[in-house]
Amino acid sequence: MRCINDHKTKIYSIILIFTLAVGCLSGCAKSTIPLDYKTANDISASNLESRAEGFSTNLAVTDRDVHAKDGFELEENAAGGLFDVNKKEVLYAKQVHEQMNPASLTKVMTAICALKHGNPEDTIICSDNVLNLESGATTCGLKPGDKLTLDQALHFLLLPSANDAAIAIAEHISGSVEEFSALMNSEAKLLGATNSNFVNPHGLTAEDHYTTVYDMYLITNEAIHFPSFMDIIQMKEYSTTITDKNGAEKSIEVKSSNKFHDGTFDPPENITVIGGKTGTTAAAGSCLTLVTIDRSNNPYIAVILHASERSILYDEMISLLTEINSR
Repeated sequence: MRCINDHKTKIYSIILIFTLAVGCLSGCAKSTIPLDYKTANDISASNLESRAEGFSTNLAVTDRDVHAKDGFELEENAAGGLFDVNKKEVLYAKQVHEQMNPASLTKVMTAICALKHGNPEDTIICSDNVLNLESGATTCGLKPGDKLTLDQALHFLLLPSANDAAIAIAEHISGSVEEFSALMNSEAKLLGATNSNFVNPHGLTAEDHYTTVYDMYLITNEAIHFPSFMDIIQMKEYSTTITDKNGAEKSIEVKSSNKFHDGTFDPPENITVIGGKTGTTAAAGSCLTLVTIDRSNNPYIAVILHASERSILYDEMISLLTEINSR
């Protein structure tokens, strides 16, 4: 197996995990989650109130839009947020509780479930369902009978956003896409992501499949505590060998879909992009959840949903990240 990686960013990733650990040990100021936060699973206000203080202690929370200091605003139909991970502050928020199609940002939740309920060295045997995808869906070329590890599948899931890998992971962990989707929803609710509902592990357009900017912050905030997730999202390329149904070796090389990683776009001065997850469908538009650090190694999570096109997504993400420098 060969992994092509950026050494400097790898070091930043290690620093970020250490910073998060120190933050958890040192404790955080308490805040209160807004009790009018819309829920998708009928949690009563009294029930929520009894849990609110504990839930919100280590989270940034808001029940309203938060404007950028420099006057920046996302395009009309997009939603977005910028969250200080350690200080638990919301630096920017626009429609963060609006339910929207997340496209492949879904795969962050898929990765969490895989890492919590599977072993990286587990062997996955692909079923015929890895071919059961809509025309044009991104894949890494898995075929029925292919054998690979869960770790390899996670690289395919998070870097090129392979939908066949998502199916393989779901069936390995839960036996079916339907059962895995139920697991995703259960785990999401545990994180407080009560405005989300997942019906598949990949994010291809489906009825009743949705999330919010705020829920994606909660989900990404959970994912960054898994070292394997952090290792993968900061890679530019990945090359490995799996086994086909006849036992023959099969090489697969993939690249990150994150355009900050290939140099197409550059982050603002003093901001380092660790990595994240992209998503694009006709229904969802262009989406991105991103983990970054400032020059003092403080971590931030930035999320944009429903940008009208990819170039606008990255231009607006750069403007959003610039808000970190205005503090």
